[in-house]
Amino acid sequence: MKKFFKFLGYTFLSIIGLIAILLTVVYVKSYIAYKDAAKLIGKEAPILKIDGHDFRDLNKNGKLDAYEDYRVSTEDRITNLISQMTLEEKAGSMFITMAAMNSDGSLSETQSILNPISYVVEGNTAMVLGKNMNHLNTLQSTSPEAMVTWHNNIQKLAERSRLGIPLTLATDPRHGVPNAPGASIYSPFFSSWPSTLGLAATRDSNLVRAFGDIARQEYKALGFRLTLSPMADLATEPRWGRINGTFGEDAELAATMTKAYILGFQGDSINENSVECMVKHFAGGGPQENGRDAHFPPGHQVYPGNNFKYHLIPFEKGAFAAGAAQVMPYYGLPVGQTSEDVGFGYNKDIITGLLRNTYHFDGIVCTDWGLVTDAKILGYTLKPAAAHGVENLTAKQRMGKIINAGCDMFGGEALPNVVVELVKEGKVSEKRIDSSMRRILREKFRLGLFDHPYLDPEGVKVINNPTFAAKGIEAQQKSLVLLKNESNILPLKSSTKIFLEGFNKEETKEFTNVVSSMEAADLIILKIGTPDNAGSEKFILQRLFNHGSLAFSDKEEARLLKIIQSKPTITVINLQRPAVIPNINKSSKALIADFSSQDNVILDLIMGKFKPTGKLPFELPSSMDEVLKQKEDVPYDTKNPLYKFGAGMGY
Repeated sequence: MKKFFKFLGYTFLSIIGLIAILLTVVYVKSYIAYKDAAKLIGKEAPILKIDGHDFRDLNKNGKLDAYEDYRVSTEDRITNLISQMTLEEKAGSMFITMAAMNSDGSLSETQSILNPISYVVEGNTAMVLGKNMNHLNTLQSTSPEAMVTWHNNIQKLAERSRLGIPLTLATDPRHGVPNAPGASIYSPFFSSWPSTLGLAATRDSNLVRAFGDIARQEYKALGFRLTLSPMADLATEPRWGRINGTFGEDAELAATMTKAYILGFQGDSINENSVECMVKHFAGGGPQENGRDAHFPPGHQVYPGNNFKYHLIPFEKGAFAAGAAQVMPYYGLPVGQTSEDVGFGYNKDIITGLLRNTYHFDGIVCTDWGLVTDAKILGYTLKPAAAHGVENLTAKQRMGKIINAGCDMFGGEALPNVVVELVKEGKVSEKRIDSSMRRILREKFRLGLFDHPYLDPEGVKVINNPTFAAKGIEAQQKSLVLLKNESNILPLKSSTKIFLEGFNKEETKEFTNVVSSMEAADLIILKIGTPDNAGSEKFILQRLFNHGSLAFSDKEEARLLKIIQSKPTITVINLQRPAVIPNINKSSKALIADFSSQDNVILDLIMGKFKPTGKLPFELPSSMDEVLKQKEDVPYDTKNPLYKFGAGMGY
């Protein structure tokens, strides 16, 4: 036995030693990259005073160039800047990927165990100066003050590049109540709103536009000038794991909400006050074969109902009508819909033929994250490249195909040297690169980044605005959907003793009629989530996506029914996908669909402090058999749904 424990001890120490060596190697590599890039740090831009105006001498040549002069037309500024850019600088501008920041707002330059995300991305200086990159997004949510500090620090770094091209900072959605890794970033200092599905459930486009305007102000205060949203995809395949980010399955509703969302962020025209939208995912990512998300192979999108055009409606009537500045194609391979079975980002028929030529879209087209290379950490693959249909191509060949398909930027990649090689080898023309550069630089000029890139630290005062918070609560209230109210059990009388199961104690502590045991309660209020069957997937990132069966396992359903049948029960279900719950519905006295509202808001509804007005943004199927029979590209087509699209009762 002693030998066994001795063996375990040596094994453990060996593993710790190997990890320490690996971390040291990674750190040294990042430190070398930082030191090499730091050699490129130039001077700060002097201020030129001409005719009573102040101008930033971004290329530090002592004279006013056209691109530095805000009196010159945008197109002439772009032409002047492109003429001064090297091929390497152009290539760097075609990439956007994640960047790390330190918790105090200082630049993240090397890997650190205090900042885990630093192991997934390169250092700030290595990307901005070493690779000439000027588009970044961050997954972190430190304090607002630290985020402002980091923003100004990294903009100063960009200013000290050869041409002083400012950074465009982007973010995934940050305003949802829950923390949903892979889809949104929990930022507790922002106002809290329901999920995108919840916004659709309100049926209130004015409220959605108000959300966009509020989120715009909160984002802009921290330096985010691009939101990687909204999702104009349609939830026609109920098993799809990204339904929670959509406006549901009805194309007309999604178009109305998409348009309102974008107008809220961008305004009627894009200017220095706007936050641009990168609408996704063209040409509609909803029809995933068997509900399997296209982040991962095989990535097939199928159209058994011949309904491809239906998925274009939210783009036609929503995104393009609102003037969306940028578009992200999805990973999916639209089987049999184009002349070549390849993913949207690789597909010339989709990008050039449909998006550019048919819809005349001349904004930025940026690929989804990680089409070219595998996402890895310490040698472990988090997600393979979504190179659907082009798996046999090299990284260089993939990038050439994406550019020639008509895309301008690469999401989640940092390989500008490969673009340089493609041009030098004659596989992509520099003229083609320049056409993308015009679109990329135009957005920086329209946002006023060349003239005013820095933040006033006082701007964070817009955050924690009680008016913004109240509007978010209003949206949460309007998003709740009452589906069943047997014998008008709701609203409850204030004297009703209730036992809460599945609720956050901190959010419900104000309710004095809550008792500590089921036995002492008159009634149970049970909160449950949507069934999740992704835990056994091969790749770590794949496990973040809900997919597979929409029904609870027999064991879990039996546990829930035991609670529900023990006393009169009101069931609240947080719907991130259309759950299959016929038995739970039958046994519950009341059923409420929740789209990520705060628990106290849900209880306010139950206690009658406001009346329910929400409507379902998708149907709830009556069985998994019916889900399996429906067509991935067709909305509300399960037979005899438990609740139809648009269902919702009042008091």
